[in-house]
Amino acid sequence: MILMADSKTENATEKAQATIDEHLVQPMKKAGAAIKESGEKAAENSAAVGKKMLDHAEANTREAFAAMRAAAEAKSVADVLKVQGDFIREQGGRSMTQAREIGELIASFGKAVMAPLTGRKD
Repeated sequence: MILMADSKTENATEKAQATIDEHLVQPMKKAGAAIKESGEKAAENSAAVGKKMLDHAEANTREAFAAMRAAAEAKSVADVLKVQGDFIREQGGRSMTQAREIGELIASFGKAVMAPLTGRKD
């Protein structure tokens, strides 16, 4: 009789452990892995945004120096004003394009970072 009770107790204990593992431990492990994956993607994406911003800064600096050279070579004040006006207009366009690129990059990275947490694969 005691042997039978011990067997039932062991069986109940095993079932309880299996239930805890299935409903608590495994979901927690899965959530931890998803958070880790999201964190890794966030770090990669942050580096990519930083590199893109450096690329933009480098391009803007190149264009600024090109405009300064053109202004230095100008033959008249009117030529200098034209160089300045052209630079400001072109820089405005570049700034809008660069802001859009960074925004799109951040949005796509946001989706990628959230995918492991939401279970989506987009």
